[in-house]
Amino acid sequence: MRQSFTAVLERNRTLSGEFATEPYEVAWAAEARWFVRTLERSEPGVRLRVTTQVSPDGLHWCDLDAARELEGDLATWTSAEFGGWLRLKGTVQAGGKPGENDEPAAAKVMIYLALKS
Repeated sequence: MRQSFTAVLERNRTLSGEFATEPYEVAWAAEARWFVRTLERSEPGVRLRVTTQVSPDGLHWCDLDAARELEGDLATWTSAEFGGWLRLKGTVQAGGKPGENDEPAAAKVMIYLALKS
């Protein structure tokens, strides 16, 4: 019998600059799908760039795929052949010209990891 589980890795978290989610153990799963829902942006044009990372032990990380820029309020993609642990690392970047705003760019997000065996 197949099993499925959805983990909420970030709930209403405001991200700015560089970030990484908490690691999640996924060795039992055969499929993984990420969902990133952007609830708020500190200003128009704020961009999120993320990379899926894998780890054999939940401590040491390497990139699984190329960085992707998330567009819209909800983004999703799959990860395959991921081994034992997954997390997202990323950056929140301002959309305007450098020096336009003194406040760092920020985005409030929900990050889900849906897994199936």
